Amino acid sequence: MKQDLMADAKSEGNVTIRVWRGTKEGGRFEPYTVPADEGMVVLDVIHKIQALRAPDLAVRWNCKAGKCGSCSAEINGHPRLMCMTRMNTFAPGEEITVSPMKTFPLIKDLVTDVSFNFEKAKEVPAFKPKPKEADGTRRMYQEDVDRVQEFHKCIECFLCQNTCHVIRDHEENKKAFAGPRMFVRYAALEMHPLDANDRLELIRAKAGLGFCNITKCCTEVCPEDIHITDNAIIPLKERVVTEFYDPLAWVKRRVLGQRPTQPGKGEPEPPSAKV
Repeated sequence: MKQDLMADAKSEGNVTIRVWRGTKEGGRFEPYTVPADEGMVVLDVIHKIQALRAPDLAVRWNCKAGKCGSCSAEINGHPRLMCMTRMNTFAPGEEITVSPMKTFPLIKDLVTDVSFNFEKAKEVPAFKPKPKEADGTRRMYQEDVDRVQEFHKCIECFLCQNTCHVIRDHEENKKAFAGPRMFVRYAALEMHPLDANDRLELIRAKAGLGFCNITKCCTEVCPEDIHITDNAIIPLKERVVTEFYDPLAWVKRRVLGQRPTQPGKGEPEPPSAKV
């Protein structure tokens, strides 16, 4: 019956979607029907609802061009940017739901509190340049530049954080897990050839890199097509293993008189494993 009504609405030049309305105390999906325009994206429909049906509907947005990362939501249960999800990608009569990101605390309607990510960002040690060469310059190969350039495409939409099951399904893990977006940031710094900071112990013991089981769900939802798992998380895991768990690498450092890193004493366990 509901699909028939939606199909009738579309045939009459209207579009109907169900939008989550409520706060952390509770809420429900409310259906809204508004006039349809050619080339609409989901954010356009939300704006029409605000203008014509529900002016108190709360939604976060900014550029409407897929570059600010503000309009993240879950559309039919899938983490997406509302401004980059076209209405013509849905089948005629298909039920369309728009809800807030599940991983973060709800403020109102489609707006969530993503401050968790900013607090985790404060824990990332900043770039520390290596000493200049004898001629007073610093040099790096183009391939090294290209390697980290991908990570700088991140628009901080936090869809990767939202879809990561380590914190999506386990609120208690947030204190001990930085999440995919922060691992991209760590990778951009750790792989920078001119950076002198050492963050590997922090990544291993405090950022919770070992909690990630590389399901690639974060990569699948990234609107910038950053290969988070393959190019950021797995290389960081390899560096941690070499630094703390590879006995041959440890012996080599001792023989060459390099930094005497102690062998790892086991990975930290996520809080959810103790429940």
